[in-house]
Amino acid sequence: MTEVPLIWQLAKLLVSIGLVFGLGAVAVRVSPRVAGLLAGYPLGTALALFFIGLEISPVFATQSAVHTLAGFTATLALGGGYLLCGRQDGLKGVFTGCAGGLAAWLVAGGVLSQFEFTRVSGTLVTLVAIVVFTWLYRRVPEARVNASGVFSWSALAFRAGLATLMIFIITTLAHVVPAAWAGTLAAFPVTMLPFLLILHASYGAAPAATVIKHYPMGLGSLLSYTLCVSLTYETWGLAAGTFAGFAVATLWLLGWLRVQQWWANRRLAT
Repeated sequence: MTEVPLIWQLAKLLVSIGLVFGLGAVAVRVSPRVAGLLAGYPLGTALALFFIGLEISPVFATQSAVHTLAGFTATLALGGGYLLCGRQDGLKGVFTGCAGGLAAWLVAGGVLSQFEFTRVSGTLVTLVAIVVFTWLYRRVPEARVNASGVFSWSALAFRAGLATLMIFIITTLAHVVPAAWAGTLAAFPVTMLPFLLILHASYGAAPAATVIKHYPMGLGSLLSYTLCVSLTYETWGLAAGTFAGFAVATLWLLGWLRVQQWWANRRLAT
């Protein structure tokens, strides 16, 4: 295992906490719409792949990013496992949901790690998984709550702390696992999962199920970001590749919001 300089560890700590807490604070101060937009940003994946490239090499990060494209399927499996096992309200439901979700993620990740993926095949696997999980979730009821507590300062601090801890775990494990597993780890929902836990603990299983139901359709931003950095890290470098990835992810999110607005207007007109 490569020894990571202390300065990089401190940078990882500050950047991870700063991004999650800072962007979340913007959502708290502005609007739930902005919160939803930022929730679709590839923060965890971006941080994991960037620091993997910084601590190991851009080549290894590129190889990992290719597997991350397929690794989002394991993230979808985590949501499915959480949904099946976390049907109870309260902390018991949170714990059983976490256990089921992590078990499903490990099984799916283990299967995915047995295959060599390309950018095309990795993307296609996750696109198929998005269609399958969207169909499976079609009968999950919608639950609406005024979840202001999810965006409170204390909840935001918890999310930032837990996300940072997971980033450290992922980037540390990347030193001792193959690129396939490093890529799968980078796809782990380090910002979405803490949000899900707070929502479930505060408002019950139904709102958490609603988040899981809509999560597959929000993966477009993560896929576009990861595909972009897999193409740019080696040639453009980590900084430029990351900037390009965020630019592509932002364009996808804005386009997706326009499509959603158009569809909503069309339904109202009919």
